[in-house]
Parts: sequence; structure tokens; C-alpha cells
Amino acid sequence: MSDITNGIVQAIDLIITLDPEVMQIAVLSLYISLSATIIAALIAIPAGALIHFNDFSGKRAVIILIQTLYSVPTVVVGLVLYLLISKSGPLGFIGLLFTPQGMILGQTVLIIPIMIGLVISALRGIDRGISDTLVSLGATQFQMIIEIVREARFAILSAVVLGFGRAIAEVGVAMMIGGNIRDHTRVLTTAITLETGMGNFALSIALGIILLVIALIVVVILNLITSALSSDMQQIAGGGPHG
Repeated sequence: MSDITNGIVQAIDLIITLDPEVMQIAVLSLYISLSATIIAALIAIPAGALIHFNDFSGKRAVIILIQTLYSVPTVVVGLVLYLLISKSGPLGFIGLLFTPQGMILGQTVLIIPIMIGLVISALRGIDRGISDTLVSLGATQFQMIIEIVREARFAILSAVVLGFGRAIAEVGVAMMIGGNIRDHTRVLTTAITLETGMGNFALSIALGIILLVIALIVVVILNLITSALSSDMQQIAGGGPHG
């Protein structure tokens, strides 16, 4: 028990004193996960809208495939990407293996299906009466899509925040593609795994606390978004604040 207590005390000291190694790992984790989230959002939001607003053969199968990819093990994603970007792989010439850029690619691939599926669900949640009203008012299809996306903005933002939470908590792809190289590709999850195995509990706990704080921030943001969405829906249902 004393080891745990000492580890916690030392961990808090590492955080308070802004230990360079702890800060470097935390900053790199945020950089990689935020970059992956932004790239994934730029792909997933248009893709989700494209799937939702268009009827085509096999649409249901595409949606089922996207939902299936939610639960693909991260090590499988890591393995596929490793084979693609390793020196002997078809994309090996790019030189992404064991680099932060490779880890960004891995996290982007991992969270895109989740974000696309959530964007589709968000757009589905908009009352069909809104699109009917827009059509009756003479709106073009593009104007209707823009307006519906605007109405679903909070739910879409929730999808983006959830994607970030999934990315920063990921370990399989980060370990396989990044290699957990000190001062280069070591992030919070991989560092915790390594340091715990080495018995360096103080550093593990410090990094774990930071990861928990980030997770807490994500949950708080999601709750704020959900509250805003709920308020928006109530306002629409009531015909406005004075309806």
C-alpha cells in the first residue's frame, strides 16, 4: 500500500513541477489526437452527409459496414496499417512507420467510421418536417442540406468530441505504428503501459491522472453539447422561447 501512496505523491509532484518528460508525452498525445480528430472530421462529416442525403443501391449495407467497423480491434487496424506502411509494404516509400504522422494516420482511420456513423445518426434525428418546410419555401437541395446540417450541429459536434476521446485513449495502433519511441512517438497510453511494466509507478500514475483529466474534460464538453442540443430541441418544439 505504501508503494501506491508514494507513487501517487510522486506523481502529483511530477505534474505540479511540470516534469519535462510528462509534459512532452502529454503535449504529443494531444497533438496527435487533435490532428487525427480534425482530419477525420473533415472526411467524416461530408461523407456522413453524402450517405444520408442520397439514396443508392446498397445504402443499408454501407451503413451496416460502417457500424461494424465501430468494434474492430485496434490491433487489427494497427496490423493492416503496419503492413501497408512498413518498408516492404506498398506505401513504405512514404516513411510513416514509427513517426507521429503515422500515428495520426492510424488514429484517423480508427475513428472515421465512428464519426461517420454518428453524423448519419445526427442527421437522421432532425425532424423530417423541417426538410418538408424548406422544400415548400423553395429552398434548393444544397440550401436544405446546409440548413439540416446546421440544425444537427450540436449532435455532429458530439460525434467529433467522441472521436477525439476514442483517439486519445487508443493504445493498439499507437504502439504498433508509433513504436513507443522515447521523445518521438511515446504518448500517454503507450507510456503508461511501458512504465507500469517497468515498475515506474510514479510516472505511470502521473500520466494516468492526466489521461483521466482529459477524459473528464471530454465528458464535460459532451454534457454541455447535450444540454445545448436538448435546449435547442425544446425551443423548436415550443416554437421559440416565447412560443
